[in-house]
Amino acid sequence: MTAFDLLVALHKPSERQGPGSTETTIRALNLLGIDQSSQLNICDIGCGTGAQTLDLARHTSGKVIAVDIFDAFLEELNHRAKAAGLDHRINTQKHSMDELPFAEESFDLIWSEGAIYNMGFEKGVHYWKTFLKTGGYLAVSEISWLTDQRPPDLEAFWKEAYPEIDTISGKIKVLEKAGFTPLAHFVLPPTCWLDHYYLPLEARHETFLDKYSENPEAG
Repeated sequence: MTAFDLLVALHKPSERQGPGSTETTIRALNLLGIDQSSQLNICDIGCGTGAQTLDLARHTSGKVIAVDIFDAFLEELNHRAKAAGLDHRINTQKHSMDELPFAEESFDLIWSEGAIYNMGFEKGVHYWKTFLKTGGYLAVSEISWLTDQRPPDLEAFWKEAYPEIDTISGKIKVLEKAGFTPLAHFVLPPTCWLDHYYLPLEARHETFLDKYSENPEAG
């Protein structure tokens, strides 16, 4: 297995492959102010194993297309959707988020939690807008600075790892430049990182290392 395969194997059993929670997904959905009982066409981009996909299906009507590039994540989401009785509402598709096959103006809502940075925020919001219906909504989470000044080492790390990192106000300007009218934003609470992502990952780490002990990449 490659290092990338191992990374997928480590994250596949997780409820989430990044920060988030059911509470914050529902909060974001409610802030949009859309009629959740209408037959919405929704696309969840970078869905992973689909914790938020399932929440979207539970709290809206219509269909959810769940897009990810990893077969293992989509297979897991299919299992979870079937177990939840939502497989008739969720359609998983393997695509790269920057090469989507959908027709223009296909969706009422495009959703993406912790994934847009993979293609870059500015490129993502401009590209994905193509697939939104007139009056449609885009809901994303994005890593952002919460202060105007940061420790130099921390700032240097993130500017190398993700040059587009910026403050929330900077991200809002990008959205406005792309033709969006921002409705609302909020900061994910620490529990979204700790309780729903890092700590479950840490709890499985020893078992993962035992399983792949013969692979030097696993360490």
